[in-house]
Amino acid sequence: MTPTPQQVADKLAITDKIYRYCRSVDRLDVAVGHSVFHEQSHADFSPGYVGTGRGWIDYICEKHREFLHHSHQVTNVIIELDGERAGSESYVYASLQRQEGDRVLQHEFWARYVDTWSKQGGDWAIDRRDCIVDYGVIREVTPLAGSPRSTRDQTDPSYAVLKGPLD
Repeated sequence: MTPTPQQVADKLAITDKIYRYCRSVDRLDVAVGHSVFHEQSHADFSPGYVGTGRGWIDYICEKHREFLHHSHQVTNVIIELDGERAGSESYVYASLQRQEGDRVLQHEFWARYVDTWSKQGGDWAIDRRDCIVDYGVIREVTPLAGSPRSTRDQTDPSYAVLKGPLD
């Protein structure tokens, strides 16, 4: 069955929000993260967090300050639409580095975001997110120097070209 132009637009809008979630936690941009979740949303990142989606953003952006670096990538996004409701599964890889004494430890996770969505006031956002961690590792690494222009805030060069959630 060939998707309608509206279905294509809806899937693109949902995919954009999935990507913006990763941007929000990597740039510690709470406002962008809040735009991904409806106000009444639920997030289950157990065992570490179960609560509202926007509460998760507040929590994880603060927790990520304990790390030297972090990066989240999403692949294999599958979305099924049902009018103004949708379900999705996205594979995520997250890599985070932290200092522990003289050592740098890298945490790596392979997980999936299982989301339910709704379109309210013309805007798609998550009603419920379940993060399913399939496996992960922690290991000592020798870090390579990154670009000094890479920042975890709005001074990052990407903000010069990406102004906001839908700009």
